[in-house]
Amino acid sequence: MYKQLQSHAINIRKNIVTMITESKSGHPGGSLSGVEILTYLYFKEMNINKDNLDSKERDYFILSKGHAAPVLYATLSEAGFIQEKELMTLRKLGSKLQGHPDSKKIKAIDVSTGSLGQGISNAVGVAIGAKIDNANSTIYTLLGDGELQEGLVWEALMSAAHYKLDNLVAFVDYNKLQIDGNNEDVMGIKPLDKKFESFGWNVITIDGHDFKQIEKALQSVKEIKQKPTVIIANTVKGKGVSFMENNAGWHGSAPSIEQRDLALNELENMRKGCL
Repeated sequence: MYKQLQSHAINIRKNIVTMITESKSGHPGGSLSGVEILTYLYFKEMNINKDNLDSKERDYFILSKGHAAPVLYATLSEAGFIQEKELMTLRKLGSKLQGHPDSKKIKAIDVSTGSLGQGISNAVGVAIGAKIDNANSTIYTLLGDGELQEGLVWEALMSAAHYKLDNLVAFVDYNKLQIDGNNEDVMGIKPLDKKFESFGWNVITIDGHDFKQIEKALQSVKEIKQKPTVIIANTVKGKGVSFMENNAGWHGSAPSIEQRDLALNELENMRKGCL
């Protein structure tokens, strides 16, 4: 199972790099850091497929860090929700693949996101709605660590705990960097675990690139009742592409053709080494 997940993750990373190069704009760093999380959710964890998108009894995913849309698009393509050739239309005029996810353009996108803090707020609302409907659904969302500097996030977290939303699971893509540099230099967010705990959340900390740890965390969530869970996923910005890793400059810069080819070669070598 893990080898298949790794294969999906490499395909997703290659498409992220390729589509952003084609568009000449986008956010590779934070898209690459979230790959394993979305891969595990869409290929192992979530009850979601092309046939149940209209059902209230399915799971939901909301990309709160909407600027990382390429990781969502590439994952949806790998999972068969959109055609791979569409990825090359990223950010182009008339494309369904906007710079941020648009639920009016693609049915498999549950919520339009972009303004930081609104995705987690929408996730709380969807989770409350599922509770009201007695729906057997879990709502998953992915936040950026820089996004946690938004006050709206903490209002949403407070609401989720107040309403005992045990059907809500939030991942934090904790890659420690944002567009202006190191999180702690821009606006300190530590200690994340204690802050979430103080807001009434169940807290789990993992390596966000380790499928086994993601699996163990999500299995343990099923035992938690009457409180939401946050999984703080320690990640590497630009993961999988050596010259992008841990480099804030790749937050919102597109690779050149030469850099794309170098990245794709590295990723293909990664496939040979781990599969």
